[in-house]
Amino acid sequence: MAEQSPLKSLSSLFLLFTLLTSTVDSRLTTDFYSKSCPRFLDIVRDTISDKQITHPTTAAAVIRLFFHDCFPNGCDASILISSTAFNVAERDSSINLSLPGDGFDVIVRAKTALELACPQTVSCSDIISVATRDLLVTVGGPYYPVYLGRRDSRISKSSLLADLLPLPSSPMSKTIHQFESRGFTVQEMVALSGAHSIGFSHCKEFVGRVARNSTGYNPRFAQALKKACSSYPKDPTISVFNDIMTPNKFDNMYYQNIPKGLGLLESDHGLYSDPRTRPFVDLYAGDQDQFFKDFAKAMQKLSHYGVKTGRRGEIRRRCDAIN
Repeated sequence: MAEQSPLKSLSSLFLLFTLLTSTVDSRLTTDFYSKSCPRFLDIVRDTISDKQITHPTTAAAVIRLFFHDCFPNGCDASILISSTAFNVAERDSSINLSLPGDGFDVIVRAKTALELACPQTVSCSDIISVATRDLLVTVGGPYYPVYLGRRDSRISKSSLLADLLPLPSSPMSKTIHQFESRGFTVQEMVALSGAHSIGFSHCKEFVGRVARNSTGYNPRFAQALKKACSSYPKDPTISVFNDIMTPNKFDNMYYQNIPKGLGLLESDHGLYSDPRTRPFVDLYAGDQDQFFKDFAKAMQKLSHYGVKTGRRGEIRRRCDAIN
């Protein structure tokens, strides 16, 4: 029998991977719960609206929770699982300790309401994906269809997160590689960075860079940050809005701020100093419609990353514990 060429073998493997990926995606539909839980979307929408009204930082908290769940190992609600005496879960990893409690709380509230209406029917990972989209819309962001049918992971280990999430201090080449290894382009990475249009960051994420000279900060902005974080050593909870101009509105002001030296994090400044990403910062700074279009596409793509369907996952009774 003739030996198969390495190139042909590689092509076959790629085709198999494509088919498997398509199979997983084909199981997700926008009307997945139309019969099993017809009020699913209404229940999530009512829950997140009530929470956002009383706690306006909820939208940013859930968007960040969504990213920290999906980006490392796929959208499977593993970020929600609590640690036990025998296991340190993802949410207790050092990079996740600063995730705001409002994000976890609103998902738990939605799950509780859904369990009363449709017991053991809706996955926590689907709740996160829909809540993220709906909260984005409430703060002025773009709408995009969310495909449903995800299952929840049965595993959540802090050790599995090693070096998988981008850090504000990471070199731009490393961050680009992290996105590209998951199938995201540089432009999609810059678009997703626009999530910094809302929310806040703790002083520990940027105070060291502000203290140094010639780091790209507007001088007056740098002085304001130093003053705001002056008590940070005694109170590590002190934080600053990511976008000081329109902190509670999702828009393209984040990109307009960066060239003016008003970016908060080192990664924000990196987007403008790196020639691979700067053109997209300029593009989105001047065209909010294009930013919204690209952000929506990238968020939808991220919501499909590494999803589990069928027997590969479960429908948790509680989002913070495996069945």
